[in-house]
Amino acid sequence: MAEETLRKGTKLSGKTSYEKWQESEGIPIVRGYYVEDLQSVQLEPWARLGGRAAFINLQGSENTNGGYVCEIPPGASLKPEAHLYEELVYVLSGHGGTVIWDREGAKQTFEWQAGSLFSPPLNTNHQHFNGSGTEPVRFLAVTTAPLIINLFHNLDFVFRNDFRFNDRYDGAAGYFSQTQEPAYRNVWETNFVSDLRSFEVRGGSGRGVAVRSAHFELASNVLGAHISEFPVGAYKKAHRHGPGANILMLSGEGYSLMWPEGQQKQRVDWRAGSLFVPPDKWFHQHFNSGATPARFVALKWGYKFSLGGSFAYEGFDLDVKEGGNQIEYEDQDPQIHETYVAECAKHGVVVRPELQTKKAAANQ
Repeated sequence: MAEETLRKGTKLSGKTSYEKWQESEGIPIVRGYYVEDLQSVQLEPWARLGGRAAFINLQGSENTNGGYVCEIPPGASLKPEAHLYEELVYVLSGHGGTVIWDREGAKQTFEWQAGSLFSPPLNTNHQHFNGSGTEPVRFLAVTTAPLIINLFHNLDFVFRNDFRFNDRYDGAAGYFSQTQEPAYRNVWETNFVSDLRSFEVRGGSGRGVAVRSAHFELASNVLGAHISEFPVGAYKKAHRHGPGANILMLSGEGYSLMWPEGQQKQRVDWRAGSLFVPPDKWFHQHFNSGATPARFVALKWGYKFSLGGSFAYEGFDLDVKEGGNQIEYEDQDPQIHETYVAECAKHGVVVRPELQTKKAAANQ
């Protein structure tokens, strides 16, 4: 669906400190509501890191968080960096390693591959290396740079600050080993996930009877992540929350609907590698119309260190009729299910209506 048909955001005249910094970096800036394929985003040389990159400024982030796509050439590395904003890194393709060191010089190295998720601890020095001599690495990073740069509007303070966050990183061995068991319920407190695409999703979800999910709190960040998977012939309940949930599709084929309450629904078609961010308090609903299970990761504001306010997820799985932010299947627009049946038919998929009932979900 053409991006120009989606709602255009409004803002006061003038540019923020973050926007001015982005423009000064000299790399492309991708705007809109979604990116069809992050692997196809055009990149340009980025002097700051030494690779090729592009900023991702999707409307639904609403200047609360932002992102960039970066590529490391074969057999090369990026420049070392340190900064006062948090960063989640998801590896789109390739394999390699990262070196982390604090102000006292102690170093740790860990390896990653396509599908890995990790977070360099706040304001530590870190450097990424491509482990292949023939293929480039490409990764997506979601950061709190918009908040931090707009708050301090002093780049020396953000990028050349010597403060050590010892409560977040003390150099302990095994910091980047994948945690094997959840810390509580369905939440993993970890600093590294080897492969989100194959990670076992054990927990249920209030989004539907067959929906499975897992949540991650990384490096004591305010930013967190969760993966969600839903089977063939099924779709999730409509829901809404605050801005900044960067939804990256990991597998499957389908579409999502997004709409402000009482207004026209907008459609985003997706596949593995697609990225979109539902705007603040817009309802959105995800549909698997393909022949394989669909899985995504949402890189977003976390739960343990929630900022609250407009970012909060209170009542995220509570019926809107009870003051929550979720629409039950029985209360959705009937056209939603009719459209889904038609879309599945195009792919030879049999819809499983028993998975779209409140009664079935309650019995799980």
